[in-house]
Amino acid sequence: QVQLMESGGGSVQAGGSLRLNCVASGYTFSTYCMGWFRQAPGKERVRVATIGHWGGTDYTGSVAGRFSASLDKAKNTLYLQMNNLKPEDTAMYYCAADFRIAGGCWSRVTQTDFTYWGQGTQVTVSS
Repeated sequence: QVQLMESGGGSVQAGGSLRLNCVASGYTFSTYCMGWFRQAPGKERVRVATIGHWGGTDYTGSVAGRFSASLDKAKNTLYLQMNNLKPEDTAMYYCAADFRIAGGCWSRVTQTDFTYWGQGTQVTVSS
């Protein structure tokens, strides 16, 4: 099993920055794909970024150029650097992981595509 714990959320003004952290523990050796998702009140949980175990990244269009995900395998830690935050970025942010290889990492695009989830960290951006 893999356990995930997010941290780094908070309240910032529009245009500010935050860095989210996700520490993975347990059988992390088998983790193939990780992701960042977010969910605003009354909205569905949507993908922010996907990170392959090799460090490759893919971003959803609304955050590309502003957010940057990275993986430090030595520390079993996934990061999400968020710059130029906007009020529409306000959401609960979740870290996710999946061990399945079939279909490839980039096929993991919805909540049901990931097996393990953290409890989330709140990001609030005010104008």
